[in-house]
Amino acid sequence: MAWLSFLLKRLAWMVFTLWIVFTISWTIMRLTPGGPFDTEKRIPAEIKRNIEARYRLDQPWYRQYFENLASAARLDFGPSFRLKDFTVNEVIAQGFPVSASLGVFALCFALSLGMTAGVISAVWRNSPVDYAFMALATLGIAVPVFVLAGVSILLFVFLLPLFPAAGWGSLRQLVLPAMCLGAPYAAYIARLTRTSMLEVLHLDYIRTAYAKGLAPRTVIVKHALRGAITPVLTYLAPATAALLTGSLVVERIFNLPGMGSHFIEAAAQRDWTLEMGVVLVYTFLLYCLNTLVDLSYALIDPRVKLQ
Repeated sequence: MAWLSFLLKRLAWMVFTLWIVFTISWTIMRLTPGGPFDTEKRIPAEIKRNIEARYRLDQPWYRQYFENLASAARLDFGPSFRLKDFTVNEVIAQGFPVSASLGVFALCFALSLGMTAGVISAVWRNSPVDYAFMALATLGIAVPVFVLAGVSILLFVFLLPLFPAAGWGSLRQLVLPAMCLGAPYAAYIARLTRTSMLEVLHLDYIRTAYAKGLAPRTVIVKHALRGAITPVLTYLAPATAALLTGSLVVERIFNLPGMGSHFIEAAAQRDWTLEMGVVLVYTFLLYCLNTLVDLSYALIDPRVKLQ
């Protein structure tokens, strides 16, 4: 019963959050100077009026707001202002699998590398291995993604031709951008895992496990890591949402037709409907993943109660 009550409350808050995000985004788009059909070349007034009438931009602002809100509630974001003959739903349906594939690979890379480095650093605290891993983690956080992507292209495309430079369609084209996208997240996960592991390793139940004669590997993997994973789960909610919806920079550098690329084009060309669709999809994913993280707390730690 507690699970059902928790989920119903979260559902109500999700609807409210999506409405707030929609309202703020819609207001900012309308208040920003310029419109979706403003170009350097002046359009005749009659043609502009016909275009605005086609997309119902000639209606009063309050009517536009409620019509757009009703359409979004039906999961219909309308036609794209700039991509002719395409609806926003079609653009998202084409771009999301690309961004999701990139995000899944990047997340697997970040989790495997980050948690492994964090656990090793915590177990070998203040050793050369610890200093080396934490130095690399700090470097991974400090170096911008576009710099990392540029260096990776120089190393693994030109000097060592292991991967293609750009494009979409094969697994080899996905490896390099996934590594570049996941590297900063791996660095954060490594530091979070190390800090949490150091706290857990000094707790009483870990000393009791060692006193019972359990193997160090068993204590670390089955006992300490389970207690230390909570901060990582908290970080994974927004990180996973960002990875699944695509990285703006990485998708542009590697010419991937994901949601990040579409969002940049929509923002540059003032494609209001496409901007709104991508923002609401990101908000929905972020909220769902945060809810899953809260549910996972109760599964991992019996002391956590859902309220």
